[in-house]
Amino acid sequence: MTRKSGMLLVVLLILPAMMLMASCAKKKIYSEPTSASQLSDDEAARARQDALDKQRNIDEQGLNGQGIGAGSGKSGKFGRDGAGGGAGSVTRSSFVSEDIYFEFDSSSLVAEARDTLKRKADWMRANPNVSVAIEGYTDDRGTVEYNLALGERRAESAKSFLADLGIPASRMTTISYGKERPADPGHNETAWAKNRRVHFEIKK
Repeated sequence: MTRKSGMLLVVLLILPAMMLMASCAKKKIYSEPTSASQLSDDEAARARQDALDKQRNIDEQGLNGQGIGAGSGKSGKFGRDGAGGGAGSVTRSSFVSEDIYFEFDSSSLVAEARDTLKRKADWMRANPNVSVAIEGYTDDRGTVEYNLALGERRAESAKSFLADLGIPASRMTTISYGKERPADPGHNETAWAKNRRVHFEIKK
């Protein structure tokens, strides 16, 4: 075999190997940007999802922080569920707007009423020059005389509870309106529940 023929044989053997290597290199170069791009998209998607989750948590916390009043159906700083509290969360208008409610034919304070009165006591301690009128009401069942007496017992229950919390009796007066001046003029359980109440007015 001549030298020339030997070199040609070497070239023929090396050429396929070089072509195969070039092909693999092209595939690698082509595939790497695709993988990197896919990874970037995944990271971006995860970042967007994290941001949405954080915003959702903030929104939920904001909603959960709102006290919803029961009985009267009103929301405010005196939520009947016990949310809020302390003189700092009570304003003059919220002190007046939040009533306490009673069971049928009863002047006993339920747990929600006691919680509300504790917050009212905090506010009265923070405002020592304020005096209040405590008004007792009933629903429209029963005689006028009976309901006037029941309304008075309810007002006195609230006054006694506040006095036990340290509010001077001299700053509180009671009056009963019985079944007069109903909060709801209806004649059903929903209306009666709203009318079995004690209301507070700040005296001038």
